[in-house]
Amino acid sequence: MTTALRRILFIAVIAVIWEVTSRVSGLPDFMFPSLLLVLETLFTGLIDGQITAAVIRSIGRILLGFSIATLIGLIFGYLIWRYKLVEDTLGFLVTALQSIPSIVWFPLAIIWFGLNEFAILFIVTIGATWTMTMNASSGFKNVPRLYQRVAKTYGSSGFHFLRTVIVPASVPQLLSGMRIAWAFSWRALMAGELLASSGGLGQLLDAGRSLGQMDLVISVMIIIAVIGTIMDQLIFLRLERSVQRKWGIS
Repeated sequence: MTTALRRILFIAVIAVIWEVTSRVSGLPDFMFPSLLLVLETLFTGLIDGQITAAVIRSIGRILLGFSIATLIGLIFGYLIWRYKLVEDTLGFLVTALQSIPSIVWFPLAIIWFGLNEFAILFIVTIGATWTMTMNASSGFKNVPRLYQRVAKTYGSSGFHFLRTVIVPASVPQLLSGMRIAWAFSWRALMAGELLASSGGLGQLLDAGRSLGQMDLVISVMIIIAVIGTIMDQLIFLRLERSVQRKWGIS
């Protein structure tokens, strides 16, 4: 039995248990909606554009925030790897900041930017920056010394050395760092949108809670899970495995 078939069967079993439990529990729909009701709400939201528009808005935000976080993380990671002084100062600070949940920054974001797009973008960026920084610096540090010595023997230095030796050899760990950073930024986005109520999937969650529409809440949760799974399994994981095979790691 293939992995895909196992997963399909597992989801099917969960779906059956959910539908049967919701029917025999006797609980009202606003407390425990049936799977069929949730799927109907999900389908309607996609057709009439309510959920579709929220997905587009959320994806736009996370792509921008994640891109900024990746760029900052690569720069900080390079500086920490390259300079001992930066490693002892900024590297120490990044380790401390990485332990702080991104949502904790939201009160500061509100004070600095207000309840708007910049506050959400700040939360998303913060959610991924420190993880990306630590993985980038670790990737640069783990480049085999042999590669570096051979390159320098042939006269490689400066930007050429960074472009042809350090970055290519760090790609497997950089991709792994991006995969983890994406997960952190995706969670931060949902929390930011939920609190800021400025559109997106987070606002739909809050609207469903306010109106007592648990079917809408669960529909949005399904969309969030599907998007997160697609990005992790179909994009980052495949890229990571492809690079590992190319580099002879797996």
